[in-house]
Amino acid sequence: MTNTDFSSPHKKNAPLKVALLGNPNCGKSTLFNLLTGLNQQIGNFPGVTVDKRSGFFYLKDKSKVELLDLPGTYSLFPKSLDEELAVNILTDPANENYPNLTIVVADASNLKRSLFLCTQVIDLKIPVILALNMMDLAEKNGIAINTSILSAQLGIPVVELNARKGQGLEELKLALSKNSLASEISIVDIEQIENKAINDIARVLKVNCAFASFIVANNLHNISYFNHNKEKREEVKNILELNQFDARKLQALESIERYRQLSKIIGKIVSKKNAKPSRTYAIDKVLTHKYWGYLIFLAVLFAVFQTIFSFASYPMDLIDKGFGAIATLINNNLPNGVFKELLVNGILAGLSGVVIFVPQIAMLFAFISILEDSGYMARVSFIMDRLMQPFGLNGRSVIPLISGVACAVPAIMSARTISNYKERLITILVTPLMSCSARLPVYTLLVSILVPNNAYVWIFNKQALILMAFYIIGFIAALLFAVVFKWILKTKERSFFIMELPFYKAPRWKNVGLTILEKVKVFLFDAGKVIIAISIVLWVLSSYGPGKKFENLQKNHQQALLNINANTDSLETVFQSQKLENSYAGILGKTIEPAIKPIGFDWKIGIALITSFAAREVFVGTMATIYSVGNTENTTSIRQKMIEEKNPVTGANVYTTGVCISLMFFYAFSMQCMSTVAVVYRETKSWKWPVIQFVMMGVLAYLSSLLAFTIF
Repeated sequence: MTNTDFSSPHKKNAPLKVALLGNPNCGKSTLFNLLTGLNQQIGNFPGVTVDKRSGFFYLKDKSKVELLDLPGTYSLFPKSLDEELAVNILTDPANENYPNLTIVVADASNLKRSLFLCTQVIDLKIPVILALNMMDLAEKNGIAINTSILSAQLGIPVVELNARKGQGLEELKLALSKNSLASEISIVDIEQIENKAINDIARVLKVNCAFASFIVANNLHNISYFNHNKEKREEVKNILELNQFDARKLQALESIERYRQLSKIIGKIVSKKNAKPSRTYAIDKVLTHKYWGYLIFLAVLFAVFQTIFSFASYPMDLIDKGFGAIATLINNNLPNGVFKELLVNGILAGLSGVVIFVPQIAMLFAFISILEDSGYMARVSFIMDRLMQPFGLNGRSVIPLISGVACAVPAIMSARTISNYKERLITILVTPLMSCSARLPVYTLLVSILVPNNAYVWIFNKQALILMAFYIIGFIAALLFAVVFKWILKTKERSFFIMELPFYKAPRWKNVGLTILEKVKVFLFDAGKVIIAISIVLWVLSSYGPGKKFENLQKNHQQALLNINANTDSLETVFQSQKLENSYAGILGKTIEPAIKPIGFDWKIGIALITSFAAREVFVGTMATIYSVGNTENTTSIRQKMIEEKNPVTGANVYTTGVCISLMFFYAFSMQCMSTVAVVYRETKSWKWPVIQFVMMGVLAYLSSLLAFTIF
């Protein structure tokens, strides 16, 4: 803490630093996207793995605004790790993210709850602009709000917004361009509730705000400032003990007094008239029904997979043909040599393994974004709570589990909203069993080998049915392991589930588009860099070998070609196969082949398994590289090459039904993602849990693959 004037203007020529704060489902993310557009950066807050969304925009006078989207929070008495982060930033002027000004986004249709948070920030003596969002919903519910009186009562600017339609943005920017100061009004006089301890804390920390001292006293072990100032923490701790500071009791007294003051304010500014009947209740009677709700959710999931397979195949085919044409062009125009082989079999083969799956990734994230933006995902959490409780989870665990279908890393981070430690830990440990988007390219490739694209069971695409089955298998496995952890982990902490169901609304297509763009960019550039790098390394390992084996193979091949009766194509195939087998990559694959042979895998698949531990989707790029090495003329797709692959001993197809299903089970369960291992360590602050998770999933993957290969 520093002796900072909370109402001081920001430095000249520096961007105005604005924090965006609000309750969950208040439209905060919509407003953030609307203001910043494509000028966004996604990262992590320093020291934690919570998503940091920041961006910038310009006001009319060309001054720059840096906007920081803080995690949704209900109050400054945090009940989850996300809420702790907001408290950390707003109570520490020394924090690099501490704002010059805060925009509190409030749901106008639920004003009292939204104003609770807003008035707490006002009492911190940080300049605040209140953005009353969803004014159209308030009007529909018969709620009229006098914003000018509200502004006078709070001592801050109040702006009416409809973020979904972009209404009120200019008024908000105008309010930002004015030199807003902290409100002179204190909604709650905290010194009437407790004064001795907080005055002593204010003196020790050199802050000029009594309410800031009160928040610090209630969050002593959660505020990051004390990580570097342990002596101050001890001083504050001694003050609290000396004054017998009862945080729970004082929080309750503060909340009661704050709601009492808010009731007075709302009585002056809100009037009600006849409301239009809400369709939300009628829809919820069906979508949250104790039986139909589950069936509708399954139907929605199947519709997603059916659509992905039905429509994504067209752009995927075009991309495949495009890469084939590029490979042919290179073959026809570049001389034979190392550079040409590296370009075609290393870089191009790896790149095609990434880009071809962009349509499916884009469609998957589009559906997830639409379901979240419409309000349906909150209903899924609600109906799944009853199902989750026997497994040691609650309804909030559903959001990380469903998010795990996109990517386990942000899904595990989102478990921070679960206040119960045991349920949060179980959710973190089982979320990677959900089939993420990195598995989608692997599933798609193997399913396309198993089943032709035009195969149907009645009106249902057979490929979509198999894909959905593996997603359900992942979910069932997550629940079964959750039960195991429920009995292993012991805690006396009580569990509860409270969730507000937002109104249904049409998705904002600009938000959906930005989400797709952001996720595809991450897939292409983050995963793509890894895949291409591994493809190049793999090409080198596959093209060269130890000793003089390659030289001897070349001599034998040249002698065989001198035979006038020799079948040139057959000899070339044998030669390339022998080169790969004797390469560094081949030796690596041969080394692990005895361990993976019982589950149906040969040494070539073994190479892909090893490289996939960097990222699962590397499997496709690895197979593309392995089956392209030494053969620049064959520009057929990786799928076709795998279908045509024969066992050199038996002459039978390598990728039989048993091998494909065994591979799918292995990739469904094994922990082949180092980013996930890292984030589990960061979230649990211990290597014990990621190691347990890695071993657990590895054993499950091997045993399930063994069973599948034996059966099929």
